[in-house]
Amino acid sequence: MQRIVIVANGAAYGSESLFNSLRLAIALKEQEPLDLKVFLMSDAVTAGLRGQKPAEGYNIQQMLEILTAQDVPVKLCKTCTDGRGITLLPLVDGVEIGTLPELARWTLDADKVLTF
Repeated sequence: MQRIVIVANGAAYGSESLFNSLRLAIALKEQEPLDLKVFLMSDAVTAGLRGQKPAEGYNIQQMLEILTAQDVPVKLCKTCTDGRGITLLPLVDGVEIGTLPELARWTLDADKVLTF
């Protein structure tokens, strides 16, 4: 089974970088069985906050819920959440705080690492 890690850095609604990384993650899960993991860093960590209500267009929270419902681990960089003061805020169901050493392990174990 192929192991893929997606690392995203873009703001939840500031650009389409994070949106495109999650679109790809969902499409990959639909293609074939694989071990997929998603790690959000920098401004992308704000996507993990519960209660998003975008006025129009895509909904990042729904996309994360689709992935976590399919048992895809989605982690937020703890250093990044600490820096933004959001570590203790409620997160989307299934989304967890992760660490750089954890991402390092995921990277070493992966067949492919995709960054956005």
